[in-house]
Amino acid sequence: MAEKLKPPSTEPAIRVVMMPRDTNAEGTIFGGVILSLIDQAAYVEAVRQAHARYVTVAIREVEFLQPVFVGDVLSLYAHATRVGRTSLTIHVRVCARRRLDPDQVVKVTEAEVIFVAIDENSKPVPVFAA
Repeated sequence: MAEKLKPPSTEPAIRVVMMPRDTNAEGTIFGGVILSLIDQAAYVEAVRQAHARYVTVAIREVEFLQPVFVGDVLSLYAHATRVGRTSLTIHVRVCARRRLDPDQVVKVTEAEVIFVAIDENSKPVPVFAA
């Protein structure tokens, strides 16, 4: 019997203030820092859907639409879009609330993250136990 996905949460999976340590030579936040946060937000959602040990298999189609600056507050919203036998696909949307204009919120990027549930021997296992 297949399990159903839980409905999307209206709360961000992660909310974080961007700090100076995360900047590149141009003074904006490294894309790799944002990719790491995407992976973490997707994991939070995966575990919310079904408690398991997950590994990231892929992060698809990341295009940065806006720069992120020190002091911006990033909110990462995640929701599961697909469950396979051993995998979960999570969509993550990243928005930045601007430090210098807190009323301005911009979409930074979005991505699909695919996880596989594994056992202690790193072998794929069903996401939902039978």
